[in-house]
Parts: sequence; C-alpha cells; structure tokens
Amino acid sequence: MEAATVAAALGFLLLAGVGGSSVDEAREETVVRALVVRLLGPGPAADFSVSVERALATESGLDTYRLSGGGGARVQVRGSTGVAAAAGLHRYLRDFCGCQVVWSGSQLHLPQPLPVVPEELAETTPHRYRYYQNVCTQSYSFVWWDWARWEKEIDWMALNGINLALAWNGQEAIWQRVYLALGLTESEINEYFTGPAFLAWGRMGNLHTWGGPLSRFWHLKQIYLQHRILDRMRSFGMIPVLPAFAGHVPKALTRVFPQMNVTRLSSWGHFNCSYSCPYLLAPEDPMFPLIGSLFLWELSKEFGTNHIYGADTFNEMQPPSSQPSYLAAITTAVYEAMIAEWAQHSPGRLLSSPLLSVLPTPTTAADPDAVWLLQGWLFQHQPKFWGPDQVKAVLRAVPLGRLLVLDLFAENQPVYSRTDSFYGQPFIWCMLHNFGGNHGLFGSLEAVNQGPQAARLYPNSTMVGTGIAPEGIGQNEVVYTLMTELGWRKDPVPDLVAWVTGFADRRYGLSQEDAKEAWKLLLRSVYNCSGKACVGHNRSPLVKRPSLKINTTVWYNRSDVFEAWRLLLKAAPNLTTSLAFRYDLVDITRQAIQELVSLYYEEVKISYRKKDLILLLQAGGILAYELLPVLDEVLATDKRFLLGSWLEQARTMAVNETEAQFYEQNSLYQLTLWGPEGNILDYANKQLAGLVEDYYAPRWRLFLETLAGSLAQSVPFKQKEFDKNVFQLEKSFVLSKKRYSSQPQGDTVDLTKKVFLKYYPRVVNGSL
Repeated sequence: MEAATVAAALGFLLLAGVGGSSVDEAREETVVRALVVRLLGPGPAADFSVSVERALATESGLDTYRLSGGGGARVQVRGSTGVAAAAGLHRYLRDFCGCQVVWSGSQLHLPQPLPVVPEELAETTPHRYRYYQNVCTQSYSFVWWDWARWEKEIDWMALNGINLALAWNGQEAIWQRVYLALGLTESEINEYFTGPAFLAWGRMGNLHTWGGPLSRFWHLKQIYLQHRILDRMRSFGMIPVLPAFAGHVPKALTRVFPQMNVTRLSSWGHFNCSYSCPYLLAPEDPMFPLIGSLFLWELSKEFGTNHIYGADTFNEMQPPSSQPSYLAAITTAVYEAMIAEWAQHSPGRLLSSPLLSVLPTPTTAADPDAVWLLQGWLFQHQPKFWGPDQVKAVLRAVPLGRLLVLDLFAENQPVYSRTDSFYGQPFIWCMLHNFGGNHGLFGSLEAVNQGPQAARLYPNSTMVGTGIAPEGIGQNEVVYTLMTELGWRKDPVPDLVAWVTGFADRRYGLSQEDAKEAWKLLLRSVYNCSGKACVGHNRSPLVKRPSLKINTTVWYNRSDVFEAWRLLLKAAPNLTTSLAFRYDLVDITRQAIQELVSLYYEEVKISYRKKDLILLLQAGGILAYELLPVLDEVLATDKRFLLGSWLEQARTMAVNETEAQFYEQNSLYQLTLWGPEGNILDYANKQLAGLVEDYYAPRWRLFLETLAGSLAQSVPFKQKEFDKNVFQLEKSFVLSKKRYSSQPQGDTVDLTKKVFLKYYPRVVNGSL
C-alpha cells in the first residue's frame, strides 16, 4: 500500500473518534459559546455568533472554519468541529483585533466596534491532527492542577486548534482495580506506584516505588478530574488519547503467578533496582494479552474511549534483545493486548479462580478499533541500538495505519528522514522544545518554521499532523505561539522578523517600537538556535551543581540579550499594565542575570587557575552574594516566579497537613535532586524565588568558600569531596518544612531598573 494511502486511511479511522451527529454538533457549539463567555465576558460574547457544521469540512475530513461579519453586525464564526470553531474565533481575535491568548496573561482588549471581515474568510488546515503533550508534561507541569486550571488549558488547546491530546489522569486507580483482581494486595500495589511528581516515569516503566505511595484520596481526585477533562475535550470534538498496557508489571505479580515469564530490564536514570529495573512480560506469555485487555476493559468502562491509546515499552531503556524477531514479537504483543478478547488467552489457573467473578465476560474484546500512539523518542534517544532492522521490526509489527508515531524531537533530530517516513506508518511532526520544564530563553524558530513543510514534502511522506510535545510548559510562549499557528498554515511564515514584531504588538496590546526592537534581537539570538547541539535544557552555572568544569558556551551573542533588556525597560512606561509584559520583564532580567552569573563564573575559574585569591573572592562575591540574592528579589515580584506558588498547587491537592507536606516534598525532590541520591540532579531546574535563595545560592557559597580555602591552604580542590558536602545542603533543602509565600513582594519595574542601572554599565564597558 502506498504511504499516502496509508496516511489517508488512518486519518479516516481517527476521524471516527469525533461524533458526527447533529447532537454532537449541538454539544460542540454549546461548549464553544461557553468558551467565548469565559474568555471575553458575557457582554462582548454577545457580539459573536458561533455554529458547528460538519459539512464545512473538506471531502477528506480536514478541519475548516469560516469568518464573516463585524462592524456593527455580529461576528459569525463557523467551524466543522468545536475545535475548528474555537480556532476560527482565535484567528479573528488575533488577526482582526490584535489580541493574544497565552499562559502568562492573555491580552483581550477588543476594539469597538468589532472590526469587519471584508470578505468571508475560509481556512482549512493541511494537517488532520494537531497534537499536544508529552508523557512527561503530566509530571513536570500538570501534576498538581485542579479542574479550574485544567479548564483554562483545554480552552487554550481549543483556541489553538489542538484536536488530539493525551488524557492520562486517573490511570493508577484503574490499574489498582486490575491488580487487585489479579490477586495483589493493597500494600503491594502501594509499594509499586511512584509518587505524584514521578508518575510519568512509572507509566513508561522507568521507575517504580520512588516518591510513593499514592493515597486513596489521590485516586479519587484523579478519577474525578479525568471525567471532567474527558467530558470537556470530547465536547470540543477533541480526540483524547488514553493509556494502554506497555508490558511492564509489578514484581509482586510473580508471587501470584510464579510461572509468569518476565525479564528484568536494566536500571534507568542512575536509580538502583530498588526504584528501577522494571519487570517486562515476555511477549509469548498468556498473561500479556490478559492484563492488557483487562486494563482497557476497566478503563473504557470507567471513561469510555475514542480508540486511540498511548504506550511506551522502551522509553530510554534498552530492550533485552536487538533481534528483530523479539522486537516484532513484543510490539505485536502490546498491540494485540489492545484488541484481544481476554478469554482467548486466559491461563487456566486464572479462569478457575474466584477472581473470575470480577472480570468481564469471556466474549469481551478490549478494543478491536484500537490505534496505538507511539512516542518515537526511543528511536532518537538510542540511535546506535535502533538501526534500520530494529526500527522496521517495531513499525511493521503493527498493521499499517494502526500505529501513529510521534516524531517527538523533529525540529532538532527528525527520525522520519532516516526511516523512509517511518517505513509507511503515519506520523506527526512534533516540536519538543523544552526539557524538564526549565526556565531560560530558548528556541529554534527557523527550524520550527520550516520543519513541518519539509516533512510534508518528503518523498512518500506519511505525515498526518503537527504536534507540540514539551516536557514542561509555561515558558518561551513565542515558540508555542508560532508552532500552534503552523498547525493551520500550508506554508512557513514568510518573514519571521515581521511575524515576531506582530507577536509583540499583540502580546502587549500596543505597538511600541522599543519592544519590537527587543524582540527582533531575541529572535536573532536566543531564539535562533540551530544544529543538533541545540537542546532546550538549561545548563547554566546558575542552576547546576558548582564545579570547575561547567561549559558556559552559548550559541548567541550575549550582548543581544543585554540590549533587549535595555529596550524592554525603555518600553516599560507604556506597557506596565500588561501582565504579559510584566512577565517578560522579569524573564529578560532573569536571563540577563543568568548571563552575568556565567560571566562571573568564568572569572572565578580564571582566578582559581591563576591562584589569585583576591580576584576569586571579588568575582565569587558578586556571583553568590550580589547576583543570586538580587535574582531572588526580582523573581519574588511576580507570582508566576514564586516557589511558594509552585508548592501551593501541591498543597491544595491534599486533604490534610500530612499529605500536604508529602506532596510538597515530592515537588521539591523533582525540582532538585530528582531522586534519593541526586540521581538526575537539577534536570527539572527552575528559577523561582525561594529556590534561588535557599538552594542555588547556598551551593555556590559553599563552592566559593571551598575554592578559597583550597587556595589559602595550597591544596587542590577535590570535586568528589565537595559533592558529598554539598549534597547535604541539597538534601536539607528538600527535607526542610519551610513554608514559602505565594504572594509577590516589591515592584517589578522599579527593581529591574535598579538591577539594570547597576550591572548594565559593567557589561557595556567590559568592567565586570
């Protein structure tokens, strides 16, 4: 079958996940109208008319919207789905009203009367699917969200045309039911699950136990949330992707079924086997389809299904064999567990047990219409293992069109181009962008702009959509704004400079030349990363455990960042009422201080190598006793940069103080040590007020004191000894029960001006 035919076949299959009746149209229409009210308020919302009409879609089913009216008449927004109508509304607000909807603070100042759409504007997306999320996003960003925050996110998704997204809340509660039915005890199940902040890696088999257990109240809240999330997503016409069984099982299951054939995989992320080394079922074991189909049966009974399921068997874990026959067998087992009738494969020891009474009837199939959504990260992460034969074995083990691959890091290291478009399986071109939810100005806008079209024009391309797959959100909104816009564009943005200045105008609600010039500088510097070395993971000395071997090389000219800082401050008098501007002012100041920390760190290294104690104390003193404290002060002026705000989210999920403290500790571990021994140290680093003051700054002070002592005593600096000592500081921070304020202090503009006036002249004059 030709690649294009396969892609089209899958498209029609997935389209079945969206309702097509007049009842579905009415439901989607109702939810979009409610979105307009939430977004604009009841008064302005009355100026918009929304309708959902399936007939607007193209013959191939591609989403379409049409805009007309305005100028005293109601603005007519018509879409083929609720998502298409919401995207059309956003297009009108963006292009006709100069508005913007973003995480940091939307700008929605509507002109009156509303601008006229001169001629009916019709837009059809070239991409059947606009995908959103990474499995890791669930832990790095969503873990502590309540329904109010989820509602805002789903609104953002709809407005940006997202129609395919993960919906993985509450799955541990479903697994608990399955494991109990299979004979595990509650204590065995509690011991298996990770804590809330680490569930993403429990779900992908990387971890177990660490940070757990999960409370009964956690399960109940997540079930409640999942119902509301799914109801809203489906009401918009989105297709939620539910989880499926990937083959990993608790060790305790071997107690119940001692003949079960399992392989223990190697450890992951520097964890020992107390928390890693998962047990993987052999593909030929009859328990494989049984467990998989039982899980999907229980999941669908609770939540319903749209027939798309995510499962990752070898996420950053090497399979026990590189033989194509094994890889094909384990892949087939995962897929067949989605579609199998469980009784067909049930071992007699289970069928004859009392557990049968709680299981589905023997004729129940899991989901014969199942499509497997696979994160293609494994092929990119271990390219030496995943050669052509190994990749083919996986991709061709599932019927063509029943496997949908996410080319997860396509803006940097695309896999489609070295696998002949995934050997005929449909794929989604994804922008990953962010790792660990780190702060730090970063982007590859040119690669993002050109990438989707290049993939679509690739010979025999099986591309069926675009996607956004960051590990963490809430940063670098310019990157996500561009990527969501590309989901509806047939061609790249022709002029990124013009685009980014328009972005600045919409972001702040006012055309301000200094602000636009600042964004031009950022576009050509921090947002102009190219090549395989560009990874959105902040490795600045500021957020790394101190050593004498930190690489401070950057791909841009730091002077552009400092000049953009100056220009945004110059624009401040006209823009201080903008929430997005105030966020950006904190963010650019944070970035400027991060650059200064790198520069002073280099001075520290030079002075140590020259054995110049005075210079070391001068440079180190500025770094640890001036820059880090003032950074903490700047961050403290904005609620969006507070450790207290971050931890408050965790506390609100708790039902008592003990649980609140447990969730806080989960969150702090993720931000810092990431494991009991600093296993993935600082991977999820953030720059938050409180975290800088009590975690990063003490590390640097101890480091500089140790270096100074080394010079004073004429003894070499011992990194391993320092690591042991600083680990005690790091762990003390995590275990501390200090409460952090969730209320900002000080004025952002006043404080950033003071910082600028003190340090900018030093940069310009080269007198650090």
